[in-house]
Amino acid sequence: MNYVNMATKYAITTFDNPYNPFEQFVPWFLYDEEKGYHSCAYLGRIARTSEQLSEEENDSEVERAIDEIIKYDFRNIYKKVANA
Repeated sequence: MNYVNMATKYAITTFDNPYNPFEQFVPWFLYDEEKGYHSCAYLGRIARTSEQLSEEENDSEVERAIDEIIKYDFRNIYKKVANA
């Protein structure tokens, strides 16, 4: 029997983006880029991920970076979503 890790993963998105970044990544990404948010690049600059870290450690770092982005989001455009 195979067991799947059911750890919750998080993504960053904007309040106006109608697409789910987990299930509709391409339209989500295109919308995000068209609006000039560049959320993936922004998250990539803030998250200190590494191939040296485990998947769980990288997931935790991505969540930390998302929380930091939202903390300093003076435009109030970002939100954190879970892969529920």
